[in-house]
Amino acid sequence: MSTVNKKEIEKFSKIATEWWNPNGKFKPLHKFNPIRIQYLKDNIIKHFGLKIEKKPLKNLNILDIGCGGGLLSEPLSRLGANVTGIDASKKNIQIAKFHAKENNLKINYFCLAPEKFNVKKKYDIILNMEIVEHVEDVNFFINETSNLLKKNGLMFVATLNKTLKSYLFAILGAEYILRWLPIGTHEWEKFVKPNELVDIGKRNNLKLKKINGLQFNPFIDKWSLSNDTSVNYIINFEKT
Repeated sequence: MSTVNKKEIEKFSKIATEWWNPNGKFKPLHKFNPIRIQYLKDNIIKHFGLKIEKKPLKNLNILDIGCGGGLLSEPLSRLGANVTGIDASKKNIQIAKFHAKENNLKINYFCLAPEKFNVKKKYDIILNMEIVEHVEDVNFFINETSNLLKKNGLMFVATLNKTLKSYLFAILGAEYILRWLPIGTHEWEKFVKPNELVDIGKRNNLKLKKINGLQFNPFIDKWSLSNDTSVNYIINFEKT
């Protein structure tokens, strides 16, 4: 069995050179990144009782699954974490490695799926950000990634809810009308409802700590946290 959806990998491999272009095909992720990083930083510091300093995440081992070009891996590395990024796209990993080297960052990147990641150590934190809607089987994916997480460690999962509003905003709006994303980036049928994800987590020893919605305000061109999970949402799990 595999978590990899070859169609999805091919789709993102074709636009891999765009990862670090803030005005390119990944422009929405660049706008999205500040709130993601702040959310991760705040919740990690709180959970592990860390000091608020320049590099608060030092000595923590983070695994970024579906890391793409390294948009999350790099800022977390700058915050002091030991970051490993894996992705099933060879082109994504090539871009990530090159960009990290250019910026003198030590990040371990590997081209593989989580079920092929044979490591003895487990991680303090696992990131499954904007990936579950692209995998072949969500249940299998969460099972495999939770096996890589330490007890009492954190797993963050960010994705899109399966609602009419998410279809209107994330597909019709973002892809067809505003052209923020290439047409075909998302398939509504692969979106996951929060309660379904929480149930999958429970079956894999992942306890829900927190769930937040993420909303975009076009008037100030900025993303923020909210209680509305009808489109974008992020879940914070703890391994039990």
